[in-house]
Amino acid sequence: MSLEKDCVQQKSESKISEHAIKDCIFCKIIRGEIPCSKIYEDKEFLAFLDIKPINKGHALIIPKIHCKNLLDFPKSEETDLVEFIKKVAAAVVKATNADGFNLGMNNGGAAGQIVQHAHFHIIPRFDNDGLISWPHKEYSEGEMQEMQKKIVGLL
Repeated sequence: MSLEKDCVQQKSESKISEHAIKDCIFCKIIRGEIPCSKIYEDKEFLAFLDIKPINKGHALIIPKIHCKNLLDFPKSEETDLVEFIKKVAAAVVKATNADGFNLGMNNGGAAGQIVQHAHFHIIPRFDNDGLISWPHKEYSEGEMQEMQKKIVGLL
């Protein structure tokens, strides 16, 4: 199997090396070099169970194109991704009898991204499952407006 066919670098500014693709654990899963508990696949994406789930049924969705994170993700595949996520999430919720689910993605090391290949988590959630959301912070007087202006100025 060639890297070009089975796990390719998208044409972007990131210039991910072929070496990075060759050593990427998710690219190895796509190429069949490492086994996974596959739950669904199409020509663009692969879904499989996380080996260290937060709750049973926790699934990962990865693009077959090697991209580092959401900012590197190809625009041409965004609509297909959402449809793929919805299909897998509905099946996970039904199979686990979950009360809901979290859809998550870590982008960059500071956000907890360990594997440098874009991936989305579908985590089935249950009432009283003991998981808590992240803590909330507050803005000081005028700080929210300053942040708003900075972000708007960059769009």
